[in-house]
Amino acid sequence: MVSVCFYFQVHQPYRLRKNYSFFDIGANHFYEDEDANRLICNKVSQKCYIPMNRLLLELVNRFQGKFKVAFSVTGVAIEQLARFNPEVIELFRELAATGCVEFINETYYHSLAFLFSRADFKKQVLRHKKMIGDLFNQHPTTFRNTELIYNNELAAYIENLGYTTILAEGADHVLGWRSPNYLYQPKNCYKLNLLLKNYKLSDDIAFRFSNRGWDEFPLTAEKYAGWLHSVCGNGELIN
Repeated sequence: MVSVCFYFQVHQPYRLRKNYSFFDIGANHFYEDEDANRLICNKVSQKCYIPMNRLLLELVNRFQGKFKVAFSVTGVAIEQLARFNPEVIELFRELAATGCVEFINETYYHSLAFLFSRADFKKQVLRHKKMIGDLFNQHPTTFRNTELIYNNELAAYIENLGYTTILAEGADHVLGWRSPNYLYQPKNCYKLNLLLKNYKLSDDIAFRFSNRGWDEFPLTAEKYAGWLHSVCGNGELIN
C-alpha cells in the first residue's frame, strides 16, 4: 500500500464587528467581535478540536509509534485557544510529546504576505516558528504557505531558510499528466522536497463527507480505504 500522510490545518481568524463603519476608523479601535470569537472558538473546540485530538492521541498510543500525523496551527488560532479553550493547547502539547506528531511552519497570521512583502513574510514565518518551539518543543523543517499557495520562487526562498519540505496543492492545470501521488523537487532547488495534496481524496473528507446529496454518501472507512488502495501502481504516497 502507498504511504498516507495525514496533515490537519487549524485556523481561526479574528471576526470583525459587523457594526463597525467607515466613520469609526481612527476613532474606535475595537475592531473585533469578541463575542463571536469566543462563541465560535468554544463551539469548534468542543465539537472538533478536543474530540479529534483525543482520538489521535488514542491512535498514536494504540499503534505504538506507527501512526503519525502533522498539524499546521496558525498563531491567531493559538492566541484564541489560549484565551478561550486552553485544553486544546494542552492536547496539542500531549500529541507533540509522543514524537509522532509534527507541527508544520507557516505564516503566523495565515496571510498572503509572500505576495506583497518578503520582509513581513519572513517576520511572520520566524514568529510562527518560535511559537512552535516555545509551545511544542519542535524545530519545524516542513513549510506550508497559506492555502497552499505556491510558486518556484517561494520554494527557493523557503529552501534558503533551511527547510527540507514544502507543501502545495496538486492542481490539475499545473500537473497536467502527472500525478500528485509522488515526491517532487522544485525547479532550481537541490535539498527541498515538494509534497502535493491529493485534493480529490482530501475533499472527500473535508467537504463531501457530510453531503447527503453526494453519490458516494455515506463515506465509510472501508470505502475510503479501498480508494487509497486503488492508488497502488500510480503513486508512492497520498497527502
